[in-house]
Amino acid sequence: MTDTNNIRRDLDKAAALGHPSYVWREGQRRRFEMIRAWVQIEGARVLVDGAGVGMYSRHLAEAGAEVVSIDIDFPSMVEASKHTANCLVAAGEHLPFANSVFDAILSHEVLEHVVDDAAAVTEMARVLKPGGRIIIFAPNRRYLFETHGHYWKGEYHFGNTPLINYLPDRWRNRLAPHVRAYRPGDLRRLIAPLPLRVVHWTQIYPGYDNIIARHPALGKTVRGITRLFEKSPLRTFGISHFLVLEKV
Repeated sequence: MTDTNNIRRDLDKAAALGHPSYVWREGQRRRFEMIRAWVQIEGARVLVDGAGVGMYSRHLAEAGAEVVSIDIDFPSMVEASKHTANCLVAAGEHLPFANSVFDAILSHEVLEHVVDDAAAVTEMARVLKPGGRIIIFAPNRRYLFETHGHYWKGEYHFGNTPLINYLPDRWRNRLAPHVRAYRPGDLRRLIAPLPLRVVHWTQIYPGYDNIIARHPALGKTVRGITRLFEKSPLRTFGISHFLVLEKV
């Protein structure tokens, strides 16, 4: 019974907080290069807001940034602190920093998990310097799968669940009450009241690293096809929004 309770507790934690990036493969490398393409990293003071175990923090530091990492999960910050400095336990809705102190902020697949996403974006805008940039990766409501699992009859089921995000809100939120997925309009409403302008906004598809590890030819074919999708109107069905916002 104890093992069962532990498993349920771990699953509930995964549902609430999501899984941070534990590995560094092609998908993560590609996203990192996207960040570098839109933000000056070397010499910049960068906040990683929701850093998990610090994978992106470590690579930003190696690229020359002065990195500060925050996460609400204490064990994750303990793990991150083994590889990178300046790790703090804090909530994104209440950042423990003065106004206008960061050159750049990374929010990588975090907004969907916070209690108040509007407050979290407001806090990022507050601590960002004028002219600084926020990079946001966030789940796309138009993607065919809900990648954070779902609840059914009170039990959490981990994995990709098809078409949940295409249900009306009242049904979708019963199956996935633990996580958000964003339409473009949802994100615009978060940004609109703030001194932020959109520099770049697109959608991207997954890296398919797990499929490639098991079936290399198939996985690489799927990856190549979806890279073409990203250059067409079909990008709107990608797994994540990629936003670059600048403080004005």
